[in-house]
Parts: sequence; C-alpha cells; structure tokens
Amino acid sequence: VGGATGMVGDPSGKSEERNLLDPDSLNKNISGVQKQLEKILSYQPSETSVQFVNNYDWFKDMGFLQFIRDVGKHITVNYMMAKDSVKKRLETGISFTEFSYQLIQGYDFYWLHTHHHCRLQMGGADQWGNMTTGAELIRRLGGGPCYAFTTPLITKSDGGKFGKTEKGNVWLDPKMTSPYEFYQFWLNVSDEDAEKYIRIFTFLQQAEINALIEEHKQAYHQRLLQKTLSAEVTRMVHSEAELNKAIAASEILFGKATNEQIKSLDEETLLSVFAGVPRHEVHADILQNTSSVLDLIATHTTICHSKTEARRLLQSNSISINKEKVEEAQRIDTSYLLNDTYILVQKGKKEYHLIMFK
Repeated sequence: VGGATGMVGDPSGKSEERNLLDPDSLNKNISGVQKQLEKILSYQPSETSVQFVNNYDWFKDMGFLQFIRDVGKHITVNYMMAKDSVKKRLETGISFTEFSYQLIQGYDFYWLHTHHHCRLQMGGADQWGNMTTGAELIRRLGGGPCYAFTTPLITKSDGGKFGKTEKGNVWLDPKMTSPYEFYQFWLNVSDEDAEKYIRIFTFLQQAEINALIEEHKQAYHQRLLQKTLSAEVTRMVHSEAELNKAIAASEILFGKATNEQIKSLDEETLLSVFAGVPRHEVHADILQNTSSVLDLIATHTTICHSKTEARRLLQSNSISINKEKVEEAQRIDTSYLLNDTYILVQKGKKEYHLIMFK
C-alpha cells in the first residue's frame, strides 16, 4: 500500500496537479484499501499468506540526499522526460514532486525485488511508465530479471472510464456504495458491457461464460449475463450474505418480495433501496395510540390527499404496508416498524412512501 507514494501523487493520466492529502486522510485511505484487499483475498495471517507491505516503511528513514544519490543517480532526466505522463504536462507545467513520482514507484519495485524476490509488477496501462522505471532501476543495479505487466483501463460501452473521479462510479467500500447499490450497478450494465465485464471481473471458466453468452442471446430481456455478473462480483467483494440481501432488496423494489424479506433488511439497505421515494416524518406517539391505516395515510401524512381518496384505494386493495395488503380500520402499532423506525407504504403498483417515526 502507498503510504509514501500517496503523499506525492501520480501524474499519470492527469492533466493538472493533484491535491496533496493530509496525513489523516492518507492513513484512512491506506487502512481502507488494505481492509478491502484482505476481505476480497479472504486474508488469514500466516507465513504462507499474502503479505501486505507499506512503502512508507522503507522511505521514512531515507533522507533526500540519500535518495538522489542512491536512486536519482541511476535514472537520467532524459529517460524521465520521455515518459508520456511527463510529456503531456510540459506545456501546462509539472511540479518537481510529481516529476519525481516515477522514481519513487520505481524504487518500490527495486526494494520489493531485493527484499521479497518480487519479479512481476502488474498495473493499469497508465502505469507503464512508472513500472518500466522500476525495471530500469533494477537492471542498472544488477538485480536480475524482472517484468512489468499492464492491462488496458476498463471503459464502458459509451467510452466512459471507471475511476475515482468519474461520474456514476462504483466503490468497493460499502459506506460509499452500499452492497445493494453495488449489485444494482452490475445488474444495469448494457449487454455489450456485461459480455466484457463477466470475462474480466469473475473467475468463471471460459466454457461456462461462452455458454452463458449464447443463452443470454436467446432471451436478452431475461438479463442472464447481468444477473450472473452482479451475483458473482457482489459475492466476491461483499459476501454471500450481502448478495442475498441485495437480491431480496431488488425483489422488494420490483414487487416480488414478502413481508418477511422486507423485515430482514438492515437500515442501510432499506434506505438504499428506497433512496428516491417520498419520506414522511411522523411523531412516534401516534403508534402508542394505535392509529388506523386511514389516519396514517390521509391525516398524519400526505400519502393520500384526502380520506375519500384513501378509502377508495383501501377498498380496492391498492394500499400495502410492508408488502402486505391492509384494510381501512386496521390498527397500526410498533409491531409494524422496520428497524424500529420505518414503515413502508405502497400506493398502487409502483408508488412507494417511507414513513419515519421520531
């Protein structure tokens, strides 16, 4: 993880200077990245497990003079200027800090090669220049064979990129993209993107993927590729339990869920599913007085504009509470609360309202 490189900022793929992170933000990012990796890799500490290292550990005691003597001496300015990440910034300006970034990442590769016998560095295509600087440093210092392996940056069918600064991006951190939103992201990709992403982001065998693609082509509307992709990736990043919650949440939104399924949702998932629906705040005291459904939707909230409208909808079985049909005289008490706070009202087939009791 990049405790040192994160303090500098990589100019690769950027048209202007990055904002430097303060120490607290940097440490928070480092901790978050490591936790995400540990979860995805099912990390269990042992002598044979994946090793996590922080490049700050080998830079913290290295002074500037030592760095320019032991590292800078072996890489020429001509070599550094030839990098695309530098050439693209010459007209607009590049700081010495970002200009030197390739030396820092290059030394990372050399240090890992020397201390952990790391021979292969992998990264996105935009990292090619930084990675080859590391290979050049290893070569000049007689470190033996080493390799750089890059993959193309992933794009969407409309040409848009995946990235931290891109609009509509998706995060691994459940606090930034809930498991439900994460699942929905993959479920809603285009057919073209689904065919590409299922090869990139899952560990399914090629034969299985090819069979899925052929089956998908027979009935595009069933979205078999998207369903498989979203399930595989959500399970890997978040867990089987979170995947099941996301599927249940999706069924709730599209009218297929039961009362038990909606009760099983935690507060975060519930609010994610119904993020865009109207919300009504009501004083919790009315539940102690066992308010009627009629009063709840026509008096205490504006779900219905009048009691006449409310009665008509109730008589035609067009009102549901927490996915169960209700009657006009039915009394509502605290037993109806979801996560001790909410009641979900469905008006007709597609209109939802979330009541929050305070």
